[in-house]
Amino acid sequence: MRYLHTMIRVRDLDESLDFFCNKLGLAENNRIVSEAGRFTLVYLHAPEDAGQAAKMHSPLLELTYNWDTENYGGGRNFGHLAFEVDNIYETCQKLMDAGVVINRPPRDGRMAFIRSPDNISIEFLQKGAALAPAEPWPSMENTGTW
Repeated sequence: MRYLHTMIRVRDLDESLDFFCNKLGLAENNRIVSEAGRFTLVYLHAPEDAGQAAKMHSPLLELTYNWDTENYGGGRNFGHLAFEVDNIYETCQKLMDAGVVINRPPRDGRMAFIRSPDNISIEFLQKGAALAPAEPWPSMENTGTW
């Protein structure tokens, strides 16, 4: 398993970029704009991680800007921790066997979510290409929130 990023939701992307880049010294690594999803993701890295971040080998900060306004209360502005795993199905099965609820099963062979005992959302992403759909995952419903 490899630590990937921490995601936070921001209400004003320009203000947040000014804070994280101009004031804290982080640099933009890459940006994803989704017209259909109405959001922008901006990944930032620390200056010392510049070479590694370009190859996605160092932890990143993901700023998620949802175009439709929302006040994030109750900690909803903190999104999740993300880890890359070698086999998402094996990881989720091991967690389930240990009594962990899979809140968002890896139906797509690529992404799953669980919650920590303190209700922190944790994302697992399949290393490389998504795995082919395999039961029981495509048939599993979401449980709770993730």
